[in-house]
Amino acid sequence: MKTFAPYLPGTSRSTGRLAPAVVVIAVGVVGACSGGAADPTPPTGPPPGSNSTELVPASPTAVTPESPTAKPAEAATLPDVVGMNHQRAQDTMQAAGFYALREVDASGQGRALVWDRNWVVVSQSPEGGADVPVDTVVTLNSKKADE
Repeated sequence: MKTFAPYLPGTSRSTGRLAPAVVVIAVGVVGACSGGAADPTPPTGPPPGSNSTELVPASPTAVTPESPTAKPAEAATLPDVVGMNHQRAQDTMQAAGFYALREVDASGQGRALVWDRNWVVVSQSPEGGADVPVDTVVTLNSKKADE
């Protein structure tokens, strides 16, 4: 398929194709040389080295009550996932509304649980069966299935 390059009078075809690239490069060079925009906000406060102190008269401030829109997180019963493969344990927790999950290599080696299906949950915190807020961080301690 042939591409069409417009012909500009007084230029050859190669010059017509080169001109846009030259413009882009020139704009980039000018932008780099300008060093960026200066900070538009002047510094506030006394100039360096001055020891002036500004006294501000005390005025009574109104205390606004806390917003009534903030409500505690919904509570739910935490599933007991000890003995499950790690992937199924995560799925079970999320189905119950618990999404703040932390996974730990229970062997103490600090390994990342990359392939969740190869790991088995050996303990969890908080323990299963407890009624806790759904935004509680649940720690799943797992070991590789063959360990």
